[in-house]
Amino acid sequence: MSPTSRETVQVYPDADALTLAAALDFVLLAQAAVAERGVFTVALSGGSTPKRLFTMLADEAQGALAAPWEHIHCFFGDERHVGPEHADSNFRMANEALLSRIAIPAENIHRIRAENPDAAQAAAEYETELRAFFEPRGLVLNGFPRFDLILLGMGPDGHTASLFPGSTALEEKQRWVVSTWVEKFKTDRITLTYPAINHAAKISLFVAGADKAPMIHEVLVEYKDAPRYPVQFVQPVDGEKLWLLDTAARG
Repeated sequence: MSPTSRETVQVYPDADALTLAAALDFVLLAQAAVAERGVFTVALSGGSTPKRLFTMLADEAQGALAAPWEHIHCFFGDERHVGPEHADSNFRMANEALLSRIAIPAENIHRIRAENPDAAQAAAEYETELRAFFEPRGLVLNGFPRFDLILLGMGPDGHTASLFPGSTALEEKQRWVVSTWVEKFKTDRITLTYPAINHAAKISLFVAGADKAPMIHEVLVEYKDAPRYPVQFVQPVDGEKLWLLDTAARG
């Protein structure tokens, strides 16, 4: 972690409290960014905990959690190598839980075209789309996208986005988006790279459930100062890394 970055751990009594805190943070960040420069950029995540967040944001879109959706641009941190209607699609989950339920312009939704049979080409095309959005607006830092917020989860094996242990994607230093073969699932994934993630202003990691407790102990206690899992190499260059845990995950 660089001197200009910080890492914070927040623990909540249950997943509902965690979700509410994440939703409030999302809305406040969005309002501040839009007030400052007219746009808020976020990379969405798959997973059950982000799904709860998306559902809450949609449920309260006209109420306590009203966000300036016409100025919010939604991207994706990773995607399974499937079409947008597939049950495993991160886009489908986000669309059903949130995007289709709010007043967001279609052009503000930037999904990964993972229906392309060539995963590497899909990754290259998504990087092209990201560059076309971020670069002309000056939303870059050190040649990488400056997301306002990236939402991430963590698997029991310590992976985040589609950055899995042993993946060649872990070594990428130049590209923003890559495809990566995930041996565990015998399939390709498309993912933001470390440099694309680490240049965000804020990275929020949602981790809930007792099945995550052993890895949380490894990451935040046992190997805190000697990183060995993919999630530990999420290290903002100039920003904040926020862990949002429930007590079950904290152990």
